[in-house]
Amino acid sequence: MHGATTRRGALSALLATALAAVLLAAAPAGAKQPEDVVLNVGHRGASGYAPEHTFAAYDLALRMGADYIEQDLQMTRDGVLVVLHDETLDRTARPTAESGPGDCTGLVREKTLAQIKTCDVGSWFNEAYPQYARPEYVGLKIPTLEEVFQRYRKSVNYYIETKSPEAAPGMEEELLRLMDEYGLRRPAAERWQVLIQSFSPASLQKVHALDPSLPLIQLFSGTETSETIQARLDATAAYAVGIGPSKDDVDAALVGAAHARCLDVHPYTVNESAEMEGLIATGVDGMFTNFPDRLDAVLGESAIDGRKRAAALAERANDACRGEEERGRRASNGT
Repeated sequence: MHGATTRRGALSALLATALAAVLLAAAPAGAKQPEDVVLNVGHRGASGYAPEHTFAAYDLALRMGADYIEQDLQMTRDGVLVVLHDETLDRTARPTAESGPGDCTGLVREKTLAQIKTCDVGSWFNEAYPQYARPEYVGLKIPTLEEVFQRYRKSVNYYIETKSPEAAPGMEEELLRLMDEYGLRRPAAERWQVLIQSFSPASLQKVHALDPSLPLIQLFSGTETSETIQARLDATAAYAVGIGPSKDDVDAALVGAAHARCLDVHPYTVNESAEMEGLIATGVDGMFTNFPDRLDAVLGESAIDGRKRAAALAERANDACRGEEERGRRASNGT
């Protein structure tokens, strides 16, 4: 097991039991039931301890018990997918002796890969978080998605976001091409080795049209509420297997409504242990965190032993829900 501590305190356990009983009683046939699978997603890696979207952050997240590592995608001017959260380089990139004027500022999509590869994306972290600073973070580079796949192959689970896809035509096709090249499309479909997320319904619907077997997660911004998200769940369920709301929008009503449509719930970004315990008690199926070790400690003995097993169990539970839902639909139609 990842950790040796208990999953939650006695009060949280009582709350979880009571909530589960309510959801079980109210859920329609085929609804997703609360499962003992809570996925630990390293948000940009272990980005609370190391520079986000670097191999240092990814390696650390995996050591700390993350079931998934997250990649935010941007596309360079020459059509290469790189892993960076922001549309611009300004927040995390610093020029080096190799950089030309302007190479490490401005929009990623206006730079070539060669320009971006001159930038240092570790030094900013040492400046911002001196308590976690390490000399080896200086000079870290922005990885391409292909480099991430080359490093980890099929040994890890990937949680990939198409960022600003409307400004990067062809992003979805290039993502699927790389998944094909590294043999990840089939395990994504069969055991959720790759989850694809986006705030853009159009981007996810495009991926769904290209390959309906791939598991997709619809993100919702923090400007939404539980009620506005619930109003969009029927449309979302037509192409996605889950939702990614802000942690502040998650309540029992949203979790119940999502599960009734066989949608998993993976809120972001959850960094405090008390918040993690509360969301687990509410019935979420996973969460994004900058501190995977904290979630691992909260889950304790209930943490799934093995990343691939955790993803496969989550897929199996979702698939079982959808199968039951289909059987219920056929029964109601008399077929």
